[in-house]
Amino acid sequence: MNLKNVRNIGISAHIDSGKTTLSERILFYAGRIHKIEDVRGGGDGAVMDNMELEKERGITIASAATYLKWNEFDINLIDTPGHVDFTVEVERSLRVLDGAILVLCSVGGVQSQSMTVDRQMKRYNVPRLAFINKMDRTGADPFSVVKQVREKLGADAVLFQLPIGKEDTFNGVVDLVEMKAYYNDGENGEKVRVEEIPADLQAQAEEYRHDMLEAISMYNDALMEKMLGEEEISAEEIHKIVRDAVINQSFTPVFMGSAYKNKSVQPLLDAVARYLPAPTEVENKGANVETGEPIILSSDVKDPLVAMGFKITDDEYGQLTYTRIYQGKIEKGGTYFNQRSGRKERFSRIVKMHSDKREEVSVGEAGDIVAVMGIDCASGDTYCDEPNFCTLENIFVADPVIKMSIEPQSRDNADKLSKALQRFRKEDPTFHVSTDEETNETIIAGMGELHLEVYVERIRREYGVDVQVGAPKVSYRESGQQAFEFDHKRKKQSGGSGQYGHIVGVMRPMTDEDREEAEDAEFFFIDKVTGGRIPKEFIPAVRKGFEEMMSKGPVAGYPVVGLTVELHDGSYHDVDSSDMAFKLTARECFREHFNRMKPVLLEPIMKMEVECPEDFQGSVVGQVSSKRGMIVETETNSGVTVIIAEVPLAETFGYSNDLRSQTQGQGTFSMEFAKYSPVPSNIQSEIVEERKKELQPA
Repeated sequence: MNLKNVRNIGISAHIDSGKTTLSERILFYAGRIHKIEDVRGGGDGAVMDNMELEKERGITIASAATYLKWNEFDINLIDTPGHVDFTVEVERSLRVLDGAILVLCSVGGVQSQSMTVDRQMKRYNVPRLAFINKMDRTGADPFSVVKQVREKLGADAVLFQLPIGKEDTFNGVVDLVEMKAYYNDGENGEKVRVEEIPADLQAQAEEYRHDMLEAISMYNDALMEKMLGEEEISAEEIHKIVRDAVINQSFTPVFMGSAYKNKSVQPLLDAVARYLPAPTEVENKGANVETGEPIILSSDVKDPLVAMGFKITDDEYGQLTYTRIYQGKIEKGGTYFNQRSGRKERFSRIVKMHSDKREEVSVGEAGDIVAVMGIDCASGDTYCDEPNFCTLENIFVADPVIKMSIEPQSRDNADKLSKALQRFRKEDPTFHVSTDEETNETIIAGMGELHLEVYVERIRREYGVDVQVGAPKVSYRESGQQAFEFDHKRKKQSGGSGQYGHIVGVMRPMTDEDREEAEDAEFFFIDKVTGGRIPKEFIPAVRKGFEEMMSKGPVAGYPVVGLTVELHDGSYHDVDSSDMAFKLTARECFREHFNRMKPVLLEPIMKMEVECPEDFQGSVVGQVSSKRGMIVETETNSGVTVIIAEVPLAETFGYSNDLRSQTQGQGTFSMEFAKYSPVPSNIQSEIVEERKKELQPA
């Protein structure tokens, strides 16, 4: 495999922007499939949506990988979901990819999930191209979309194409680099016809080409000089400068088309090959397991193996681990070390994935994405030739915001349910399973109603278990509002050695500065003890004592967050002081004094984006306000209103039905976690009452 011609790319976007439709067309034009299927309605459904639920709902739930050839280029492609509930699928895909296509709707523009995806791309330093899809839609406006990308995403986005025709007369694109017009012919747009630019677009094309060159010249002094001297600039020069700027993540070329109408997908593929990086052009870093020293990975097959298992799925044949190889190679039958567990494992079968179909291979090399069958690992594990060699930065996993109880309708199915929950927990790090100590119920927690709904449905279908689920519950938190100075002494003497601990300091709410310094986002411990007033070996025990008490707050038994403890002083006893004595002192101090910080309940607030026809704007805004929602902004464009609001999660259950009935089925909404905020006092007292009933023994 010539690594210079390999591209590892993902397709990411807001819900319903046409990611899966685009990947279906890419596979068709690359000769990987021979018939185009639609995401919705009849047929076998899109290749990349292989789960029954995905086909029925017309949404992508799990990311799917495939590979294809485009001219001389080998492309590994991952199609990701748009719903924020399945955001971990996007996280783990972007963690291992070298480039991405950010798909935007020509009418919706930059929507809430586009911004989330943009943040994820920046988190993993992924260069990208933008593709404005659905150019055939009424109200399509690519110029407005580019403006939004610049303003809302802070990207240096520049049009590389102009539309020929608009909305239902959208017919093709003008390439501003080659200054040619591209049309798609044939039953499925498989033939690309290149012609001269239509006369009525010539002046506009020249103007936009000049703007494009001006934007690119900011990245290259020689090009700027040529422009000032009004010299001819070749397409090769442009391609080279753009490629460098894209790989440095400072520039975003924008393309356009209509995947559904089979228009202008091939030029996008050319751009992927031309501008997105090969594995050799991306700097990947690992760290030495023992020292933490950074290791720059080489993408060389001859170097020691470093690979990451980034996604796990379980099926009737066992566990399938999707693996990105950064350095070295893996061979069928070879043995490799899991860097987390230190275990040596045999890779008995290696396959290349084409959605849910597998093709056996005997070797996987640096820069490749393959799947290994039968190994036992967790999502994010690193594999190397030897133990304690190198570990890779793990995948960012958000905390769940919603939970519900689940139990089988018949006791005979308890084992099956347990098996299903264990499998899904292993596959999806944002899906949590726990047992409520008080009620002994099994609790599942996830990123949203849809997330848990999909898993409940999968348990019914894939395991044949009918389950009963409790009403969704919100993951509340507790936090102190004001600082409190403590001076707490514990002195226990009851025959034999006693227990003595004495701590002096401050408990206070976390500040932004604390959050930046703290390793843990919710607890920050500062040791300011001097002169050995408390021996160094007892300090970790004090920290642990406070930390252990944070799992249950005094208001309603929810976890405590945002606490900073500064330890200033104290004293100890030569005989009666110990780790345990100081840990118990800290626990006692928290139990007796945390109430003096005036703790309040915090609730998760969701950022909600509602899209509806303009006529329904008033009633939708009214309804959002009635749900304690704060309207952040409203924008109307071509008869469609977008309302962005911050709404407490507790008020959003069942909102999809309310919105449908209010907008005659035409409204859609998406939401993602924004922050935790204090609960109004009247609602807090209701929640505390409810919680007391819950915690009372039956």
